[in-house]
Amino acid sequence: MKYRPLGRTGVRVSELCFGTMQFGSDADEETSARMYAAGRDAGINFFDTANNYSGGASERILGRLIKGHRDELIIATKCYSPEGDDINARGASRRHVVRGVEASLKRLGTDRVDILFLHQFDRLTPIEEQMRGLEDLVRSGKVLYPAASNYSAWQTMEAIAAQRRHGWARLQVVEPMYNLVKRQAEVEILPMAETHGISVIPYSPTGGGLLSGKYAGGGDNNRGRLHTNTMYTVRYEEQWMHEVAARFTAFCAERGLHPVSTAVAWVGAHPAVTAPIIGARNVEQLRASLDSLSIDMTPALRAEISALSRTPPPATDRSEELKRQSGPSSGP
Repeated sequence: MKYRPLGRTGVRVSELCFGTMQFGSDADEETSARMYAAGRDAGINFFDTANNYSGGASERILGRLIKGHRDELIIATKCYSPEGDDINARGASRRHVVRGVEASLKRLGTDRVDILFLHQFDRLTPIEEQMRGLEDLVRSGKVLYPAASNYSAWQTMEAIAAQRRHGWARLQVVEPMYNLVKRQAEVEILPMAETHGISVIPYSPTGGGLLSGKYAGGGDNNRGRLHTNTMYTVRYEEQWMHEVAARFTAFCAERGLHPVSTAVAWVGAHPAVTAPIIGARNVEQLRASLDSLSIDMTPALRAEISALSRTPPPATDRSEELKRQSGPSSGP
């Protein structure tokens, strides 16, 4: 396991981040404990959870597992999603974020979280108010580093601009979706993060299992998330995505590569990425993600895999720029 810088914090985190969304849902506490132990044995010191994962059970289980060695770990959680029926118990208002973190700390059994993500961008709350909530938590010692999940590049920079205006602690980590069929992050989010020294920990590196090969030929029709979870069904419903997945799994089979290991390694090899978030329902599934560390994802191999999918157009929509290797612009 290698360890990489976390933003500009001076902290170092494992090159894989263990996502615990399945703790308390697809994985019961005993299975979660076995996966946690396997991750720790592999050298993982970085764990990601959220207030709404499994109705809070993910945080509670993770909190029990980290007892005795909490200070060796970097723990990230999230706030935004509803916590109860109260109309104000949701979003990124200072009120909800502060109360949400206090609840997360109780579930985790710790006095602070290393990273707090605002889980989504709150269009109803002014950006200064959102960032002030994070700053209050940083100053109280309950949160060490502010972060943002599912923000666009412009939303991230708006947040950082507000923090700079007020001299507040800035966002150090972003968490976008990123995999072979979801490459929008390459257009602006990843270049932005690399330029400004912001860590990127992408989620869903296997496309919700689409890139694992288990859906090939109509398999796993009744059990996989793409069939049982509407959010994933909609997210990966386009036919071209399934065609890319088929080409990718065939590519891996020809080269003797495990598709899950390869999908995770492809994400992790992007120069802006700090640590892909891996997760699983059991230890056997987790092993394939951990094995991504053994894949030599050279630039040439990554380019071959990238060519199996669609390259998103540049932010300016000047598609000819993708083919331009050097030389000045020819004008508008």
